[in-house]
Amino acid sequence: MKKVFALFLLVVVFASNSMSYAQCAMCRASVENNVSNGDTSIGAGLNSGILYLFVMPYLLAAVIGILWYRAAKKKKGKVAFR
Repeated sequence: MKKVFALFLLVVVFASNSMSYAQCAMCRASVENNVSNGDTSIGAGLNSGILYLFVMPYLLAAVIGILWYRAAKKKKGKVAFR
């Protein structure tokens, strides 16, 4: 079951990766067009969005790690008192 889930996860990651490449050219063209017209607010908003997307996986990994650490610590504490 774990192998099937891992295979499914890999397929989803690689399938969604090809769709995301198409958006890069569109965002770049939009920002270049607006900056050439003197509007820099869209570029700043795009940078904020990129930072948001960059931080989320690390934040999620940190939360999972903290919860895992607490569960392991609690489990170890219960075993030591028996």
